[in-house]
Amino acid sequence: MRAQVRARTQARARVRRGGRRTTATSALAAIGALVALTACGPLSGDEGATPDRTPIRAAKAPAQRPIPQGDGSKVPDDFNGDGHRDLVLNDLVKDQLHTDDAGIGIVYGSPGGLVPGARQLLSPSRQAARTKGQLPAVFDAEETCDLDGDGFTDLIVSTDPPYDGQGRPPVPLQLLFGSPNGLTGRAVTLTIPGQARAGNDWPDQPVCGDFDGDGAKDLVVHASEGQLSYLRGPFTRKGTPRKAGPPIIAPGNVPTGPAADVNRDGYDDLIVRTADGTAKSAVVLGGPNGPTRTGAVLPEGIDVALGRFGKGRNLDAAVGAMGETSLRYDLPDAASGTLATPGSMLDTGDFDGDGRDELVSSGSRLRIFRAPTAAAGLSTKGMVTVAPPTRGTTRVLTVGDFDGDGRADLAVRTYRGETWDEVAVYPGTKNGLVAAKPSVTFSSSEFL
Repeated sequence: MRAQVRARTQARARVRRGGRRTTATSALAAIGALVALTACGPLSGDEGATPDRTPIRAAKAPAQRPIPQGDGSKVPDDFNGDGHRDLVLNDLVKDQLHTDDAGIGIVYGSPGGLVPGARQLLSPSRQAARTKGQLPAVFDAEETCDLDGDGFTDLIVSTDPPYDGQGRPPVPLQLLFGSPNGLTGRAVTLTIPGQARAGNDWPDQPVCGDFDGDGAKDLVVHASEGQLSYLRGPFTRKGTPRKAGPPIIAPGNVPTGPAADVNRDGYDDLIVRTADGTAKSAVVLGGPNGPTRTGAVLPEGIDVALGRFGKGRNLDAAVGAMGETSLRYDLPDAASGTLATPGSMLDTGDFDGDGRDELVSSGSRLRIFRAPTAAAGLSTKGMVTVAPPTRGTTRVLTVGDFDGDGRADLAVRTYRGETWDEVAVYPGTKNGLVAAKPSVTFSSSEFL
């Protein structure tokens, strides 16, 4: 078993979450209390959290519905290719404390948004590939993109293959391919050719992107000693990349996503942690040879998110830290700014559809910051705070357009311990950033 499973860097701008998230939902109300949303309202956090509740049983969940069949799309996180975004859930609610994780939950979308009844549980026993005859115990969603270019999003999963500690460890990443029926069949282990690896670190932290501009999705994976494994797509159904050369030198060896074309040159770029042992990050620019050129070096921080906050031509970066959030406008030649608020976890999305992104900061509080004008950049003026009426810890799952209206929506999860949670999706609105009440609420206990 791997002792390292997996101290993920919080510099990831989350899979969770494809590129820049956008979300929306249907008018299905399922379980639990609705989350109140107010401008600069009450706080969302752990204060006064009550003991675990008994989870809502699957019998009280919406009736199971068939997964809609699609014929392929370019929508992010669309595993069944029907043109509607789906939601990935790790760390599902357990029926009692200290039991094994049930697996990965998928909630499929519709023209009106997420449909909790159209759900699928991915478990190691049914979907994982064996390594040396052994099924993994760990089965966590890491990244999503269409690796084989067939119009169906694929899921990259992290596992814990057997390893005796001698020499180079096996590849822990497995691929589940999308289809008209969603994520079906067994996963395959990602192939990382020996010449593409460096050192004896675990090859994990996958980030998808079209880093060489050929239209196919590539993967960048962690390697040792300030290097990255760069795997060029498309990938075969056996998990093999089209091409993989020697490891590439980078200002760090921990790639973080989502990837984005920050300087609008047609090549996706990514963020990596620098190799000097600090919490600094750097923008690594893509090109014909992949992500090989270091752009701006970003200040020290806990998390990094990319978005278009100001009037510049290129994307901007927000770097969250305990004291304040540092801003770098118009990457890679970045002008500096700050936001007088801590930001332990950051996400971005255009909730009001004005062409500029808002910044979501979550931790002890869940807040959304906007730019009052394109010239002003992000400000605390007009800040919106999301606060659930029930006690617990609220975290952002993803930001993505679930209802297809062109505006980003906010998907969050409030939980207390391992046996109670509530997922809520707040649609983006033209005025006020996000709706005051979620359009969908449900519990991950429905997967039990």
